[in-house]
Parts: sequence; structure tokens; C-alpha cells
Amino acid sequence: MDLNTFWFILITVLFSGFFFLEGFDYGVGMLLPFLGKNDRERRLIINTIGPVWDGNEVWMLTAGGAMFAAFPHVYATMFSGFYIALVLMLLALITRAVSFDYRSKDDSPKWRSTWDWVICITSFLPALLWGVAMSNLIRGVPIDQDMTYVGGFFNLLNPFCLVGGLAAVAVFALHGAVFLALKTGGGMEERARAFASKLWLPAVILLGLYVGLFVVATDVIEHVGYNPGAVPFMAVIALLLVKYFLGQKREGWAFIMTGIAIIFSTVTIFLGLFPRLMVSSLNPEWSLTVYNASASQYTLKVMSIVAVGLLPFVLTYQAWSYWIFRKRITVDSTLEY
Repeated sequence: MDLNTFWFILITVLFSGFFFLEGFDYGVGMLLPFLGKNDRERRLIINTIGPVWDGNEVWMLTAGGAMFAAFPHVYATMFSGFYIALVLMLLALITRAVSFDYRSKDDSPKWRSTWDWVICITSFLPALLWGVAMSNLIRGVPIDQDMTYVGGFFNLLNPFCLVGGLAAVAVFALHGAVFLALKTGGGMEERARAFASKLWLPAVILLGLYVGLFVVATDVIEHVGYNPGAVPFMAVIALLLVKYFLGQKREGWAFIMTGIAIIFSTVTIFLGLFPRLMVSSLNPEWSLTVYNASASQYTLKVMSIVAVGLLPFVLTYQAWSYWIFRKRITVDSTLEY
């Protein structure tokens, strides 16, 4: 395996980890105004992700940094082509981060309710945009022979990619509801479990529709040798099993299944891409690949040494933080947020 492929795999792992972790994070934020009946319950919901949400977003920064360092041409083309979408996403993420803090600055019910809805909207928007963006990578965008994006913002808003965005929203919301059922107690877990059961069918329908369109709207069938095969269908099967585990009140297994669905969906997109990173809809020969868009071999070698040396420590620290905050919390717990 060459270094180009190694970094493609590493970026796949980083994005998979990001969507798995930030998925329930976004989901909890989207559900905040709907599951919390009063301020104390909404504080409870926020406190389930309070200690970890910023750490989850580090995965996005790391994935973006890895893309910039290993495949700078992809980074340049993506950020110029997806500029408006990425600016909207960054504004949403900045506002979301501020909202967690500003919400507690005033005890006024109207003030707190306003920020609750801000958290909801700024959790929904990145989830939608990530689904649209990832779908565009595999479907193809107008890139010319100079690796330049020559389309506009509305080129990104096609039916396949919009379904991808809605599927991401639905699955993340389900992931978040299951996480709340796993992380809370005192009655909130029952409400979260019931809400997850309601979200399950829309999530299955949208993900199933997306998988079907994935086969039709992309070139994965013709892309011999890198066909994701059964992986996308395994994502749907994992999502189907969520309903069973929710019915058995086994939130841990339900959470694992939503996580598998998210990870396998992400892996499906990258398998369909390889060795490409961005598909050109104008000419397949103009697609950006792990070879024509990569940094120098020396750069990849140095970064590989650094990544292999530091990544275990980062993963260990994050695993430790989740272990520390593993216990269920209730409205009677000490709430920091």
C-alpha cells in the first residue's frame, strides 16, 4: 500500500469517526426543543453532550487538516466550489458553539427558548449540508482540466444530494435520540426512546431511498474494482435492527446499530470514490485522485510518521473522556450547562 492510499484510508477513518460522534451531537441539538418540556429538562439534554461536543468537532478539523496537507488540490477545489455551503456551515457551527454558553446568561424563559431554537437550527443545518456535500463528491461536480470548480452553488442542490442531506438529518436525529435514551434517566430515557421509535421509519425510508439513488445516480457500478458491494445494504440492515433493540430497551445496542449505519454509509461513499477524491461531471479524466491531487511523497512520509506517532494518544484521551462521563444523568444531577 502506497502513502497516497494510506492517507485516503486515514481520511476515510477520520470522516467516519466525525460523523459517528458528531452525528449524535447534531441529533441531540436538533431534538432539544422537542424533548425538553421545561428548562431543567433542556439543560439535562444539553449536559449529555456538554463535556464532549467540542472534542467531537476536533475530528472535523483533523479531517480537514489531513485533506489540506495530503491532498491540497482537493482542499483548494472543494473550498472554492463549496464556498457558500461551507461558509453557511461554519457560521452555523460558530453560532452553535456560542449558543451553549449564551443560553445560560439570562434566566428569562424567552431568552433561553430562543437559544434552544438556535441550537436546534444550527445543528440541523450542518447535518443537512454535510449530507449534500458528501453526496456531491461521489455524484460529481463540474471540475475542468485545471482542477477548477466551474459550477455554481445551485449545481450542488440536485435531487440525489438533497436526499442525501435529508437522510443525514434523519439518521443523525435518530442517532441523537438513541444517545439520549442511553445517557439519561429519570423518565427522560423513556421519552427519548419513544421519540427514537418515531424517527426510525423516516430514517429507514430516506436512507433506503438514498442507497437506491446511489446506485443509479453515481458510477459505482461501472467503477469496477471499487464497488462498495454489500456495505451500503449493511448500513440499511443495521438501521433496521435499531427498531428491534429499542423495543427490547437495549439502548446500547441500538446506539451501536445507528453508529454502524453512519460509519458504513460514509465508507460506502469513499469506497465508491477511490482512487478519486472529487469526481468531475464534465470529464472523468479530470477527476481529482489520490495521485494527481496529492502532496509530495516526502510530505506524505513525514506526515505519516507524525500521524502514526500521535494518533494513538489522541484516541486514548478521547476514549478516556467518554469513560469519565459515561454515567446516566437525570434532572436531579448537577448540571453544568
